[in-house]
Amino acid sequence: MYVANDWKDYEIIDTGDGEKLERWNDVILRRPDPQIIWPHGEASRQWNDVHGHYHRSSSGGGQWDMKKQTPERWTVSYDRLKFYIRPTSFKHTGLFPEQAANWRWMMDKISAAKRPISVLNLFAYTGGATVAAASAGASVVHVDAAKGMVQWAKENVALSGLEDKPVRFITDDVFKFVQREQRRGNRYDAIIMDPPSYGRGPNGEMWKLESSLYPFVESCLSILSDQPLFFLINSYTTGISPTVLQNMLSMTVKKKYGGRISAGELGLPITKSGLNLPCGILGRWEE
Repeated sequence: MYVANDWKDYEIIDTGDGEKLERWNDVILRRPDPQIIWPHGEASRQWNDVHGHYHRSSSGGGQWDMKKQTPERWTVSYDRLKFYIRPTSFKHTGLFPEQAANWRWMMDKISAAKRPISVLNLFAYTGGATVAAASAGASVVHVDAAKGMVQWAKENVALSGLEDKPVRFITDDVFKFVQREQRRGNRYDAIIMDPPSYGRGPNGEMWKLESSLYPFVESCLSILSDQPLFFLINSYTTGISPTVLQNMLSMTVKKKYGGRISAGELGLPITKSGLNLPCGILGRWEE
């Protein structure tokens, strides 16, 4: 497991009964998590002394019950990176802190390359990986179909003092964008993708990760440079094994470029129990 265990502004305090108790800087939140199928140990008073508690609805979705006065948004820091946090209507906060394990890895890879590195971040959300790559000296193209998420990413880049770095923000369907980059002959030294389980393409095509991911990864080979640095796939799709991502990368990127592959779970430490909470999977190819 790749555990993001060097946070100072984020902490999973405790877990149990399908929920996690988290600290985001000075703000304490209580949110559901489907991986937490064990009961509470001795539930502490902290579980009720929270700023916000997200309740799932039996009919789908849910809502926040804000119990203390909380800023509309606030910041957390990881190393030299800074991010805006805001509780959203779909339980998320705009950041997946377990991804810090990937940020650290890519920052080290980019810094050690000793050459200009161009990164393409697909399904790029609020730009955690974009901020990390730019801070390490890479030029980044950030692509997401949601205009609001792209704007949030721009604000995260500026918050980290990187607004003068070579980062392009593209609000577009990632599949259409990759096809255009193929036609334009543009190439990247690194590709990052965090594809959804389900979605729809620009012409109503159904995206289902199990059937769509392999051909999409295969299509991205044509926009890799002659000397690529890394290729990273993240997934939060239930039921997909890290070995599936490892096999995909072996059949595509490694087959063409050699190099090596690693895969596994992402995780976060739980302070009270000393255990790790699984938070998705990754597959990495590197030169």
